Amino acid sequence: MLSPIEKLNKILNLEEKMGYANRAVIGGLERLAQFWGPEATEAGEALPVEEIVTLLRRYPEEEKEGRKALIEEIRSLMRGREEVSVAEKRAPTEPKERVDIDSPVTELHGVSKAYAQRLHRLGVETIRDLLYLFPHRYDDFRALKTIDQLEYGEEVTIVGTIWETQNRETRKGKTITTSIISDGTSTIQATWFNQPYLLKSLKSGRQIVLSGKVDEYLGRLTLPSPAWEPLDQELIHTGRLVPVYPLTKGVGARWMRRLMKRTVDYWSLRLPDHLPAPLREQARLLDLESAIQQIHFPDDWERVKEGRHRLAFDEFLLIQLGVLKQRRLWREEPGRPLPTDEGLLDRFTKSLPFNLTQAQERVLSEILADLQESRPMSRLLQGDVGSGKTVVAAAAMLMAVANGAQGVIMAPTEILAEQHYATLNDLYKTFEVNLRLLTGSLRSEERQEAYREISSGRAQVMVGTHALIQEGVEFHDLALAVIDEQQRFGVRQRSALRQKGHNPHVLVMTATPIPRTLALTLYGDLDISIIDELPPGRKEITTQWMAPRERERAYTFIRSQIEEGNQAFIICPLVEESEKIDAKAAVEEHERLQGIFPDLRLGLIHGRMPASEKEAVMRDFYQGNLDILVATPVVEVGIDVPRATVLLVEGADRFGLAQLHQFRGRVGRGEVQSYCLLLADSPSSQAEERLKAIESSQDGFYLAEVDLEMRGPGEFFGTRQSGLPDLKVAKLSDVKVLEEARALAKEIFQEDPHLELPQHRLLARRVADFWRGEGDLS
Repeated sequence: MLSPIEKLNKILNLEEKMGYANRAVIGGLERLAQFWGPEATEAGEALPVEEIVTLLRRYPEEEKEGRKALIEEIRSLMRGREEVSVAEKRAPTEPKERVDIDSPVTELHGVSKAYAQRLHRLGVETIRDLLYLFPHRYDDFRALKTIDQLEYGEEVTIVGTIWETQNRETRKGKTITTSIISDGTSTIQATWFNQPYLLKSLKSGRQIVLSGKVDEYLGRLTLPSPAWEPLDQELIHTGRLVPVYPLTKGVGARWMRRLMKRTVDYWSLRLPDHLPAPLREQARLLDLESAIQQIHFPDDWERVKEGRHRLAFDEFLLIQLGVLKQRRLWREEPGRPLPTDEGLLDRFTKSLPFNLTQAQERVLSEILADLQESRPMSRLLQGDVGSGKTVVAAAAMLMAVANGAQGVIMAPTEILAEQHYATLNDLYKTFEVNLRLLTGSLRSEERQEAYREISSGRAQVMVGTHALIQEGVEFHDLALAVIDEQQRFGVRQRSALRQKGHNPHVLVMTATPIPRTLALTLYGDLDISIIDELPPGRKEITTQWMAPRERERAYTFIRSQIEEGNQAFIICPLVEESEKIDAKAAVEEHERLQGIFPDLRLGLIHGRMPASEKEAVMRDFYQGNLDILVATPVVEVGIDVPRATVLLVEGADRFGLAQLHQFRGRVGRGEVQSYCLLLADSPSSQAEERLKAIESSQDGFYLAEVDLEMRGPGEFFGTRQSGLPDLKVAKLSDVKVLEEARALAKEIFQEDPHLELPQHRLLARRVADFWRGEGDLS
């Protein structure tokens, strides 16, 4: 005779073969649950009988995919319990002892290997990852009303008894299931599409809870496709603030919510809180257990807010502790003081064909003061396009040379490196400075010659690309490293350049105006200097937002500028976050524009082109061999093309303010008046605000603040690109939370910089986990 577990296995196998039609036993699997449960309990099977029975009862309510998932879940419960002790049987939801918060999700009941692979697509590997997969919104189904109080268009929850349920087929062969629900005050019809199996679950006389949006059909109120649950169960999908999770193919909303509810109920109680109670009280924060419970299955909106606040505070705190640790490690290293040669500095500034602005003088003083310290400088220099950062860097590198050492400036592309080389050659022409260019395209013998000069010390200032950090490059005495356009370098590349010298001073430069909150978060380990004024006499770039019908006028204007000997950029819209699709769109746009400007020389540059090809096109444009350069947003961090006077941005409403401002900086590099034309197809009201803002202001820092407020930090340059761990809850526009977390991080750090005190051990582990794989932040 078959045991209950063997019998259930056999029925499930048959159900799979029959295509999940709920016909493996007479009356369906819900009928099986009635006799199998008592039989399994009587036989003393080491199984979570109640859980399996609940899943069998739910079976007819699900669609085919959901049924398949339920069978996988039942099998998983059966497998996981084959060796379970009698003691465990009394607590069926409790996992095996060896399982902990960082165990793989397959240790959870109901998560098979197939489901684990699907969850992996959502970034979930461990139980902790699942707890930190937060809802992206909530459906508010708390408004419990009687049927006679319902109004069209409102989100409601009702409790009622099913009078009757019917299936009918449409002409196209689709099934519509309708139930008449009564609560004693009135009746309403609920409708579901293509779920004929609901007929078996929604039986006459059954009490259920329904949540959804009230609609109207032929003058009567209806509930189309509401969520529903039996009244006798704990409500997960209805009658509450219902969490809506990110999903992926093969993971349904109801399955995910059930898994989350079980996981949160059990594991949030076992999640160690890394913030000691006195610190939580000081910052007025929820404990971690409550925060996790309330962000997943909140009691009300206020509790959602409190849960989010705690978890956002955590992320900011962990980031700040990481950057403070980075700063301490860097500052503990002995550096080499580089005293300022005042006479040489004076000769250098007097040799310039212009006067330094007050902002340049202030920033240069800050840098020179750092260079004289016996610990390495670690400074971020922010300055809008054309504000004169390179001159400041040139003066600093000259001081390294005056001290018998070497300076280096690293740029993200060959053409930018060549441009820096030409600028420095010009700035140093009356000084005896041996300048060396090192890029990937040098011929082998030229490269070997450069290596020899760098290692012997004959080359005093080096300019180059990532070729500077490759094996084989040995510096004689590197004292100052300048990294230009920092966003384009990965964390490891920056770290590699640092290691080429004996703790060299490091100056990081960026033309991306970064709001203070963002700078504190991204570069909390760096001191920050800002050049916040442009050289006098620089012409403002005339900026105009145009409607699609004005496109021909824009093309006529571009042609007139080219006839005067100037050049133009045309930026293609960002189709979606896919280089492949953007590249295709750019190729098509280039072909279309060749038809509009058949007599002009057009070039094309996009992200899918090999670096060497991109460099060649940019060089052609720079040298005046092209009239118009059609580009995807890869041109954002770019070169000086003095004869480029017009920039046309297609689909301007799809870009952030900071990015549009960066594009605009591609023109206006020469003496001639320049223009930025913004074509927007169908801007939203928020996009219109952005376009009005950029039309009215040339101040990159003001625009960056506006952008941060309007769009949040994601569009700035993405946390992945900046070397930051991902933020799941915190928004960088939460200035108040960020500053509170920063203040507490400093307090903790002053008391215990190595996080070695017993009360900080959990916090130290959490910081290490949070930053794992991110390396050197600066």
